[in-house]
Amino acid sequence: MRSWMIVSSYAPPLHSPSPYPLFSLHVLRHFALSIAPDYKIPVGKIAIFTDDPGWHGKQLQLAFAGYGYASTYASLTECRLRIAAGSLPLLIPGFEESLPDAVFVRGVPGGSLEEVVLYLDILHALKILGIPVYNDGQAIERSVDKGMTSFLLHNAGLPTPLTWVLRNREEALAIAGQELKNGHFLISKPLFGSQGEGIRRVEKMTDLIWLTSSRGVYYLQRFVDCAGEGFSDHRVFVINGLAVAAMQRRGKFWLNNVARGASCEPITLNTGLADLAVKSAAALNMDYAGVDIIEDRAGRYTVIEVNSIPAWKGLQSVCEVNIAGLLVDDLINRRIHKPRFINNAVDEKSLSNNAEIIDNGSIPNPFGRTL
Repeated sequence: MRSWMIVSSYAPPLHSPSPYPLFSLHVLRHFALSIAPDYKIPVGKIAIFTDDPGWHGKQLQLAFAGYGYASTYASLTECRLRIAAGSLPLLIPGFEESLPDAVFVRGVPGGSLEEVVLYLDILHALKILGIPVYNDGQAIERSVDKGMTSFLLHNAGLPTPLTWVLRNREEALAIAGQELKNGHFLISKPLFGSQGEGIRRVEKMTDLIWLTSSRGVYYLQRFVDCAGEGFSDHRVFVINGLAVAAMQRRGKFWLNNVARGASCEPITLNTGLADLAVKSAAALNMDYAGVDIIEDRAGRYTVIEVNSIPAWKGLQSVCEVNIAGLLVDDLINRRIHKPRFINNAVDEKSLSNNAEIIDNGSIPNPFGRTL
């Protein structure tokens, strides 16, 4: 096992000339350690991309601290590319001197096409530079675009509702009219969106009057009637190919989002539900996902959405596992490949300039890596 030593700056660094013999240098280090305060030095730093940290941000920071990592909130709106010799190609608030050890994406802001492309460029560039991005830009692109999500689920042979994505209004009206004549309701959704915003149900011909596109694109999906009384669906949380938690969401009306007032109830994951959720996350190549699945009146499961930046506050309230802890554990142990720092907590004082971490005698360098 690799060991970590907390070294006071009273001892000369290994990479500078020293008047002391090697044995004396080690003695000085241990002496400095014995009289110095108990600095809680983070093993690394994580960037949490979010514009609204809230409850989820706090849970992630606590989980990262439990592994000895300091974490800092940063907004993608404040990040930028800087292509210049001898400097970091990416500028992230809080990481001006060195890039983070990993990035946890809790939110990608909306904006113009150019703005969103820039935000995704930042995520893609980080991945190219070898920084783990959780979930990465490609997974987020696939899931925030509901049309591509539907295509990838269908292409993987997974059950998902009949869906149309098109630009022509007359064709959209004709499809909706035909579905209504055949006894099917339709769901109209914005191509980009979350938490149930902008979603409407087409129930009768007069509803076609207000049928509008989302920036010129219509996304229409056949409504799936759920089994049982009222309205409900399942949210299954998948991490690294494992379904780790699930709940049933019961909506006050046909929309089952917790943000729209749905209640959360614990359920026991059966094999069919877990397997479908895992395959759905794999179809979009995600590190983790919140998969929304409806059981129809015939008892068949159908995947409605796959979320690459899922909330889990509601799910956490009805399950026993620590979801933030599982996410952080997967990111650190599978993606970062750094030894765990044995410590109870990490605080701001741990960034004090008069202490440094020496990993079995490795030499710190100005780029935040060990030589």
